[in-house]
Amino acid sequence: MEMIQISLAAARVNAEMTQRDAAAEMGVTQNTIINWEKYTSTPTVIQARKLAELYGIPVDAIRWA
Repeated sequence: MEMIQISLAAARVNAEMTQRDAAAEMGVTQNTIINWEKYTSTPTVIQARKLAELYGIPVDAIRWA
């Protein structure tokens, strides 16, 4: 069974966070969050895991590209 995936932006919104909130929690700039959500850059594996934990979903549930 294939898991439904959601975008980083949708995952963040579902977690009721702003880009600024997510950036502060992740220790990155708001522009970094924007670039990840636009898929112009990609978080490291460690950052991806932290994002998933922050958003309260499995890493596999996030669409990375």
